[in-house]
Amino acid sequence: MPATLTIQPWPDPVIDTLGHDPRSLYVETFWLPTLGPTALLLLRHLAQRFDERPEGLELTVADTSQALGLEQREGNSSPLVRSLARLAQFDLACDDGRGTVAVRRNLPPINVRHVRRLPLELQVAHAEWAETQLAQGPLTTARGRARRLAVTLLEQGDDADHVERVLHATGFHPSICHESARWAYERHRESVEASVPDTAA
Repeated sequence: MPATLTIQPWPDPVIDTLGHDPRSLYVETFWLPTLGPTALLLLRHLAQRFDERPEGLELTVADTSQALGLEQREGNSSPLVRSLARLAQFDLACDDGRGTVAVRRNLPPINVRHVRRLPLELQVAHAEWAETQLAQGPLTTARGRARRLAVTLLEQGDDADHVERVLHATGFHPSICHESARWAYERHRESVEASVPDTAA
């Protein structure tokens, strides 16, 4: 295994619009029992890195292993290698064999086969979640995800136009990108103004 991997986002217009951020409660609740904690932790780590570098990044294997609290073994026995292989097993990552790995920024809903393997309590919770989603409609979910990402980017210092471009590159529909970037900008501006002391009093 090379000392450095090139990690790129694996875009999918449908999953990126309707899927789930690896840091979401849905993924923690329903994907965690299937993926396991190490693979999910890696997905969350990469999601944060993608927020900062949506075009992709160079991942130093030793540093990343240390940051995630993993053993720094080399080769196929490396926990990081096994985690990437686990993600590929579930179609969440794809290795080109030359040191470049594409990783999904968002996860699809867990499929029926894996839902049936969850504890009964989680199976019931997933059924209730599915009913709620049908009632809300897909655009409501997509808009909420786009707004959360837009707020994160603005808090990092990006301007609204750049945020809109990043949302589009992530796979959101242009109309959602525009609306979410403007909404987040207004919320961010209001927050900044509220934090400025009133010196007129």
